Amino acid sequence: HHPSRQSLQDVLTAIRHNQRLEACTGALFSNAERHLRSLKKLAHIYPPEWLAQTQVIAKQCQFEISSLRYEYPPELVPKGEAPDAWLRQRVEQGVEQRYPQGVPKKVAVQIEHELAVIKQLRYEHYFLTIADIVEFARGQGILCQGRGSAANSVVCYCLHITEVDPLQVNLLFERFISPERNEPPDIDVDFEHERREEVIQYIYRRYGRKRAGLAATVIRYRAKSAIRDVGRALGMDEHYLTHLIHQLDRRDKETPWLTQLVALGGESMSQQYVLFVEHVARILDFPRHLSQHVGGFVISAGLLSELVPIENAAMADRTLIQWNKDDLESLGLLKVDVLALGMLSAIRKCLQLISHNPEQPMRLQDIPREDPAVYDRLCHADTVGVFQIESRAQMNMLPRLKPRCYYDLVIQVAIVRPGPIQGDMVHPYLRRRDGLEPVEYPSEAVREVLQPTLGVPIFQEQVIRLAMVAAGFSGGEADQLRRAMAAWKRNGALAPYQAKLVEGMLARGYSADYAERICRQIEGFGEYGFPESHAASFALLVYVSAWQKRYYPAAFCCALLNSQPMGFYSPSQLIQDAIRHGVTVLPVDINASQWQHTLEYPENSEKPNPEASDIPRAKSPHIKPSLRLGFRLIKGLSQRAAEQLLTARGAKAFSHITEARQRCGLASQDWEKLAAAGALQSLGLHRYQARWALLAQPMLWANGQQDDAPIHEALGAPSELSSLEEDLRHTGVSLGRHPIELLREQINLSRCLHANELASARHGQLVHV
Repeated sequence: HHPSRQSLQDVLTAIRHNQRLEACTGALFSNAERHLRSLKKLAHIYPPEWLAQTQVIAKQCQFEISSLRYEYPPELVPKGEAPDAWLRQRVEQGVEQRYPQGVPKKVAVQIEHELAVIKQLRYEHYFLTIADIVEFARGQGILCQGRGSAANSVVCYCLHITEVDPLQVNLLFERFISPERNEPPDIDVDFEHERREEVIQYIYRRYGRKRAGLAATVIRYRAKSAIRDVGRALGMDEHYLTHLIHQLDRRDKETPWLTQLVALGGESMSQQYVLFVEHVARILDFPRHLSQHVGGFVISAGLLSELVPIENAAMADRTLIQWNKDDLESLGLLKVDVLALGMLSAIRKCLQLISHNPEQPMRLQDIPREDPAVYDRLCHADTVGVFQIESRAQMNMLPRLKPRCYYDLVIQVAIVRPGPIQGDMVHPYLRRRDGLEPVEYPSEAVREVLQPTLGVPIFQEQVIRLAMVAAGFSGGEADQLRRAMAAWKRNGALAPYQAKLVEGMLARGYSADYAERICRQIEGFGEYGFPESHAASFALLVYVSAWQKRYYPAAFCCALLNSQPMGFYSPSQLIQDAIRHGVTVLPVDINASQWQHTLEYPENSEKPNPEASDIPRAKSPHIKPSLRLGFRLIKGLSQRAAEQLLTARGAKAFSHITEARQRCGLASQDWEKLAAAGALQSLGLHRYQARWALLAQPMLWANGQQDDAPIHEALGAPSELSSLEEDLRHTGVSLGRHPIELLREQINLSRCLHANELASARHGQLVHV
């Protein structure tokens, strides 16, 4: 827009061509004359008739973005049915299933309210579309769970989009959808991460790639990408740029990282470094490239290309929309978030493992709720592998918060977040929960909002409702406050709302001190405030995964291992935790393992019953299965090779390595990986013997011999330390003793104190560790 920006234009051009500036001179502007000019300057350059013609052309351009009329896909409403009547019918069917003992009056009132708002805003097709996708997933045995704003709606609960009863946690429907916002509702549905692609392809099949596409995400320049791209364009060394990035402390609040970057240039900065810092600062927040949204689908009644630009995605059979989710919201396009969640895969696999009838596994609804034994484990922070509360920070909070019911888990999920911590909400809540601090409410209206969290705002929705009841915000204004809260660090948009909040609270008789405290807490939330609607959905999965771990530790660990990569802990840590809970873990074995990890039950235990009742029963938790590690654990062994081995093994185990090689036909490198992982021990061969046999066999066969050379029998077994090293190198897991135990034996640690002995050492004592 200005001649002074030509150098920036040149740098961006070099970045686009992935070349240094001096190497792409042919692509650069030859001068700085391509810029915006005032009308006065234009009149000096061009004839009057040319300038007049621009007005003629401009008047012919009548396009307005409001002329793009989005229509919802109509096919989910049967012919002759009105959309609102059909949605009501579907909801009433769900009500009968959700409330078989009769509909509570509060539920009936809330349903009527929600249906009225949905009808007013004509969003019936949206809810029917989400319900259709969820029905497909459940019909295919794919576990799914609606979360986020969907958990605020009884209609979503009755349509089985979410398993969270919003009345159980008193969520705010206006946070989800309101006439004042006049925006499409935003429903997130999590699907098993390994099977989400099935759901995506179902959407494409149902609506066609010309009517369905995935939204885009605009990736913008941040510190690292700006430094790297500008530095490369200016010809700076890649290793030097990496060094600069590593020297920056972006968490330093006193010295901004850009100031640190200037200081790294030294007292006498070169002209190149000055230009480098200048352009890094300029391109921050510029769009860098277009990426694919994690799962935001847009579906239209007509051709999508008539509304938005589309293109083929890099992945086969996918269509990508070139607009991001904010642009789509501005246009009012229906967006469905089809997301992936690894824990859903693990939970579903565990349900299959513990069910009497694997063809009809237990459902989430079949798991007993509010079991005190589950909460006992949670209070002791026994949560390795449990969804959302397995981090060290969560484990430290669990014995302090002591959850005893579902809503406690909702709070547990949300409270270990930067927002509540920075807003100084954690310690007041814990003190009030322990009875160390009185719980006070400045009014009955505030009591109704904050009573579930003892007067301390923990959730985003509470802040919104507080603004409505204590400061007189309308539903739309409160939602604008939420948006400003999420972006205040970037654009400072929170200040006007804070002023309005204080003014409204003072006008309604609240003290200035209380109003200021609420403002500070809102500021603490910043962009880290956790919505109660998300926490409510997550808390359900927290309880389910904790229940599975409590009663079926072997099956739970097996399911987690078969769902990797996911979660907080490595397979080795998950297996060690299972062993601490009394699970017998068996090694990878050529005659016993499958590709996946499996459970092995005692011979006289219960077997799956194919004639089980309609509601499947879980196998008795008193039966202790062993966990057999699968071939997938062996690094470098392909699934194709493992399946080839399993096909050859069939129902008859291998008895000899020669026989195994003849029957399987695996490549020599596959046999080497099996031997290195210790998977041939059931053939009577330890690692050294197995490797010798694999090396010797080709030579013996060439000489007409069929048996292994007897020399391998004389090979000594590897030491315990060697076995440990090989286990970790080739599978990442060792079932032997912990390395520290071996170090204690092999190295003189007699002068060193164990960690559990430090507590008894005297103050100031010199210790060796």
